[in-house]
Amino acid sequence: MEEDIDGDLADLENLNYDDLDSVSKLQKTQRYIDIMQKVEEALQKGTEVSIQGVDLEDDPEYQLIVECNALSVDIENEIVIIHNFIRDKYRLKFPELESLVHHPIDYARVVKKIGNEMDLTLVDLEGLLPSAIIMVVSVTASTTTGKPLPEDVLSKTIEACDRALALDSAKKKVLDFVESRMGYIAPNLSTIVGSAVAAKLMGTAGGLVALAKMPACNVQLLGAKKKNLAGFSTATSQFRIGYIEQTEIFQTTPPPLRMRACRLLAAKSTLAARVDSIRGDPSGKTGRLFKDEIHKKIEKWQEPPPAKQPKPLPVPDSEPKKKRGGRRLRKMKERYAVTDMRKLANRMQFGVPEESSLGDGLGEGYGMLGQAGSGKLRVSVGPSKLAAKVAKRFKEKNYGSSGATSGLTSSLAFTPVQGIELTNPQAHAHHLGSGTQSTYFSETGTFSKIKRT
Repeated sequence: MEEDIDGDLADLENLNYDDLDSVSKLQKTQRYIDIMQKVEEALQKGTEVSIQGVDLEDDPEYQLIVECNALSVDIENEIVIIHNFIRDKYRLKFPELESLVHHPIDYARVVKKIGNEMDLTLVDLEGLLPSAIIMVVSVTASTTTGKPLPEDVLSKTIEACDRALALDSAKKKVLDFVESRMGYIAPNLSTIVGSAVAAKLMGTAGGLVALAKMPACNVQLLGAKKKNLAGFSTATSQFRIGYIEQTEIFQTTPPPLRMRACRLLAAKSTLAARVDSIRGDPSGKTGRLFKDEIHKKIEKWQEPPPAKQPKPLPVPDSEPKKKRGGRRLRKMKERYAVTDMRKLANRMQFGVPEESSLGDGLGEGYGMLGQAGSGKLRVSVGPSKLAAKVAKRFKEKNYGSSGATSGLTSSLAFTPVQGIELTNPQAHAHHLGSGTQSTYFSETGTFSKIKRT
C-alpha cells in the first residue's frame, strides 16, 4: 500500500501541467476509439434494427448502449479537466472571462474566437453568446489588466479548445446513438420520460435490468446533485429530484404539484422499465397507457373542488304529534308561559311614549307597564292554578308540630266589640282534651298543702 502511495506521488511530481497530452488522455485510449467507431457504424446503418427473440443481456446493441453511457460520463469529466487547463492558460490574457462565461464549451469557443485580440470590437461573438453577455464581455475587456499571450502558450490553449469541442461533438454522437436505440431497447420507458432521460436513467443505474430492480424512490434520485445555496432560502428550490425534472411532463406541471408529479413519474417509470427488461411489450402500448394515466391524474389534481350544494329544507311534518297531553305537560307549559308583566312590556300603546330604564327613550323600554297612572311598574298577579294545587296538597298532609311558635304570631286581636284586644295566642294549645282530663283538674281550684301527722 505504501508503494502505491509513493508511486502516485511520483506520478504527480512528474506530471507536466504545461503538456496537454499528460493532462487529457481519454482520446488516446483504445476503449474510446473502439466505442466511437462502433457508434459511427451504428449511426450509418440507421435505426432499422430488430432485437426480437434475443435476450436483452446478450444483445450487442444493448451492451454498446451500456458502454456508451459509461463513456459519456468519462467525456464529461474530461471536458472539465480541459476546461481547467484552458482557464489556467488564458487567465493571463483575460482573467475576468471565466466569471462571465461559466459553461466549459462556451468558454472554449469564446477563447478560440478571441485568441490574442485585445480589441473585442473587432471580434464577432454573435451566435456564441447571448447579446447581453456579449455586451458585458466587451465592456469588461476594455478595462482588463490582461496582456497578450506568448505564441507557444496561445497554441496550447487553442489546441485545448479544439480538443474540448471534439469531445463535446463525440458526446453528442453517443447521446444521439443511445436515444435512437432507446426506442428499441426500452420503448415503454422512452414513451413516458423521453429517449434522452431514459438513456441517462439507464446509464446511471447501470443498465435496464438494474433500473428495473431499483425501487421508485431511488429512481427519483438518479442524477440528483447536492445544491449549495450559500445561505439563501430553500423555499423555492427543488431538492431530491434527478433527471426526471428534465422530462416534458415535469416541466409542464405547475410548481406546487411538481413533487407529486415527480413521485408519480418515478413509479410509472419503474413499472415501464420492468416491462421492457423482460420484453413484455415491444410496441410501447403499455408506456402510452401509463403516460395517459399520468396526464389524467395531474389534470385531476388541478380541478377546483366541487361547489357546495345548497342544503334543502326538511319536509314539513303535517302529521299530528304523538306526544300526549297530561299533568306534567300542563305544568311545564304553565311554568314557561309568558307572564302578564312580560306581555305588557312587549306591548305599546299608540301615541303614548313608553318609559325606559335610562330615560328619554334610552335603555330597555317598559312598554305599557306603569301607564295606568300610578307611575309604578306594577301589575296585578293573577292566581296561579299550580300554586293553588300545591297549597291544597300541602294542607292535606298532616305534618307534626314541634311546639315552637312562629315569630310572626301576634297577641293583638281585632274584635267588633272592644276593638283591639290582648289575647294569648297559645291559649288554645294548652286546652286539655275531654274525658278524665277535663274532670281530673279543676279550672278554678289551686293546689292545697296537706300536713302529715
